[in-house]
Amino acid sequence: MVLLFLVMLVTAAGNTAMQSVMPSIGTALGVADVWISLAYTWSALLWVICAPLWAKRSDRRGRKAMMAVGLVGFIASFALCGLVLWFGLAGALSALATLILFAAARSLYGGFGSAAPPAVQAYVASRTPRSERTQAMALIASSFGLGTVIGPALAPLLVFPLTGLVGPFFAFAAVGLAVLIALRLRLPDDAPTFAARGRVIAAPFSANSNPRMSDDDEEEDSDEAQADYVGGDEAPIPDLKWRDPRLRPWIVAGLLGGHAQAATLGIIGFFILDRLGFREDPALGTGSIGLVLMAGAIATLLSQWGLIPMLKLGPRASTLWGMALAIIGVIGFSLAQDLHAISLGFAVASMGFGLYRPGFTAGASLAVTRREQGQIGGIVASLNGAAYIVAPAAGVWLYGHHPVIGFAVICLLCAAVFVLGWRTLTPDETLPSGRPGS
Repeated sequence: MVLLFLVMLVTAAGNTAMQSVMPSIGTALGVADVWISLAYTWSALLWVICAPLWAKRSDRRGRKAMMAVGLVGFIASFALCGLVLWFGLAGALSALATLILFAAARSLYGGFGSAAPPAVQAYVASRTPRSERTQAMALIASSFGLGTVIGPALAPLLVFPLTGLVGPFFAFAAVGLAVLIALRLRLPDDAPTFAARGRVIAAPFSANSNPRMSDDDEEEDSDEAQADYVGGDEAPIPDLKWRDPRLRPWIVAGLLGGHAQAATLGIIGFFILDRLGFREDPALGTGSIGLVLMAGAIATLLSQWGLIPMLKLGPRASTLWGMALAIIGVIGFSLAQDLHAISLGFAVASMGFGLYRPGFTAGASLAVTRREQGQIGGIVASLNGAAYIVAPAAGVWLYGHHPVIGFAVICLLCAAVFVLGWRTLTPDETLPSGRPGS
């Protein structure tokens, strides 16, 4: 679990460190804010396309191998992005060439880095009973949360005189290499079909599931587990479709809520530069942006490590409460006039998104069988990536027209998840397996 935690943590820390410095780098390059956001689009699109493919491959080649592929993509992408931006800031490349090459290097993360998250999720899901699935997913999600604390905290300290604003890129590429070596040496080799060998704890999480597991359910699950192997050979794993009725409410919640979160993260750095007057000296804004992102990350950890297990929130409750808090937080920091108020509002919004994310992830995982965990991991990773294709650039573009428009759209997306989720997501009390600790 430590190694799995580190795989997710280092990628999260690197990406949030990048978010801390990219608004300042874009301003130093003289590039419009929306073009900095659009530089991520190609990578996000590749993430959506490739994540399900890597997830299916992990069902056959093993989770450890796919985690290694993801880390290699992360390391190569960050090293090349840092090199390109270094030349751009030094004047060796034009702003246009810098952005094009940056987008190309960033695509390595979308194409190959997307192999790691679904592999980690499937590795964990295949080894946890359904009654502990929400907590286990919250733990994995919290590795992202901890990474988002570490990344912004370290980013200003990694701006070395030699490398300037691109120092965090090189530093996290080196850390990623260390984690990759530890993963290859220390993580036990896994059989791709390990999940099917274990006892299936509960029936698929759906609207028609019984609140209690009857003897017939246990017999059915036992038959399902035995059906995975006939004469020692692996049975074909069902092809899980996005339009599967079991997944539809969770996919809608994931798309809308993910776009709201992505737009918020896309706007926040530029909002801080504008509201606190750092446009004239963007390097000074790195510390403030990092501080606000760190406050949000700590709030995310509080929700995932504290509120979810303490309140025993199931997937539906986590999703609905998370969206309600996100609306309050977005309104709060959009009206703020100083760093303290911005940090507080963003922390409340992040706490909401911190409740929403593991709720949506656990709900999607519980909606399908254990044999389909690799594929649902890929679908969840694709949904997360899909939000970053358009939402950050669209949010910054709307914010550039008028801040009220950008923030109003984010709040409307969160409200849509709350209303639709209230009407379509299965109540947690009818499915005790969806609650941690039940």
